[in-house]
Amino acid sequence: MATSGQAPTSGEYIVHHLTHLQNKTQTEVVDFSVINMDSVFWSITLGILACAFMYFAARRATSGAPGRLQGLVEMIYEMVDSQAKGIVHNAKSREFVVPLAMVIFIWIFLMNFMDMLPVDLIPTAWHALGPALGFKDYMRVLPTADLSITMGMAVAVLLICIYYNVKIKGAGGWAHELVSAPFGTSKNPIFAIILGVINFAMQMIEFVAKTVSHGMRLFGNMYAGELIFMLIALLGGSFALSGTGLFVTFMHVVAGLAWTIFHILVITLQAFVFMMLTLVYLGQAHDAH
Repeated sequence: MATSGQAPTSGEYIVHHLTHLQNKTQTEVVDFSVINMDSVFWSITLGILACAFMYFAARRATSGAPGRLQGLVEMIYEMVDSQAKGIVHNAKSREFVVPLAMVIFIWIFLMNFMDMLPVDLIPTAWHALGPALGFKDYMRVLPTADLSITMGMAVAVLLICIYYNVKIKGAGGWAHELVSAPFGTSKNPIFAIILGVINFAMQMIEFVAKTVSHGMRLFGNMYAGELIFMLIALLGGSFALSGTGLFVTFMHVVAGLAWTIFHILVITLQAFVFMMLTLVYLGQAHDAH
């Protein structure tokens, strides 16, 4: 972080905490061979934890009075199922879509919740452990503040939408929709070709825009939240027994508490929004124009 054993400056502190643990040094602006190992590790770990949570709840489910864990899972399921029924009208598809949306909601919530941990908790532990294992002294613990993770999830949703477009409408039906919506067709061959090209271009723009906005929305909100927590953490560095130092320390506690309470709503809302957009896009894939 800082050289010569000196404490890092504010800029060095933030840059250090925003740096990923990567498999190699990135030499180009866009280098797909570079992997953010910390984001991959935490996203996979929390994904396994989300699935294990639901599996454990299902194994302990009872037809009698539900316990707290079962009640929580049932509440989440009913919330997702009620939203899915109003969007995805194919009952057979909902057998896959509802569990998928439920996993997405819990998984993203757990990844977002990593931002609620103290900023320096895991990075400090990694500072002692990582270099001893031969790794660099970088560890970001918030996967959803990594654009590659959020865009990867958005692309996965896009691929599922394409699958359902072909499954529900057939390859020919979907291909016809790509060149006939949103502006329709014409009996005139020349106009039909022109409208087909315009419709196809508009469809491609729609798919790209939905996917990019799907991933960018989650990334932008969580990145901003992570950065604010870092700025608040910098306030905690002033513990000098002076009027200014005590005031800054007091502001650090107040700001940290206020932002933490507000951020609980943010991380839950962002998980819900990502899940709802997934349901909306899958619902659109089922509807014929």
